[in-house]
Amino acid sequence: MLKDALSLVGFVAAVVVGTFLLNQFVFRSYNVVGMSMENTLNSGDRLIVNRLPVTMAHFVGEHYVPQRGQIIIFRNPQFRAGAQDEYVVKRVIAFEGERVIVGDGRIEVCKTNGHCFNPDDDFGGEPKSNTSGEADVVVPVGEIFVAGDNREGMYSWDSRNGLGTIPLGVIVGPAAVRIFPFSSWRAF
Repeated sequence: MLKDALSLVGFVAAVVVGTFLLNQFVFRSYNVVGMSMENTLNSGDRLIVNRLPVTMAHFVGEHYVPQRGQIIIFRNPQFRAGAQDEYVVKRVIAFEGERVIVGDGRIEVCKTNGHCFNPDDDFGGEPKSNTSGEADVVVPVGEIFVAGDNREGMYSWDSRNGLGTIPLGVIVGPAAVRIFPFSSWRAF
């Protein structure tokens, strides 16, 4: 009887530790809240975030650097206890040293060599409508510029309008799969 009880306790402990390790280093699940990523993601969508690239980068003592156009989840660098939006989902637009110009309904990225481009055209972005606002920002070292896909008006609080650029160290990981609603399953 004691042997069975110890086996059960050991099994439960292994499940708890295994679940913790998977959640910490392999994948996490997040709910999308709000309209900032429409039409790509909608409020209530459930995402699986791939933690492996972040874990591997940290293992070798580096920060994870996502790809341009990727949808990432990150811890809000302006988050304060008791506030909403501890974790945010946005699309990667630009990297350190690049200049981002927002105006006339467009977003443009200019590399240090002077080559400018629309990041949505070249890197798979799916913006819902014209980009609102005015900005002219050079992305600081160790940070990225992010934007929601619903960029008209104030639907997306992002690097254009108050969130600022995002330190690489707060990135949780790239969105891997939308698992809910089941009818809208999608890999990213």
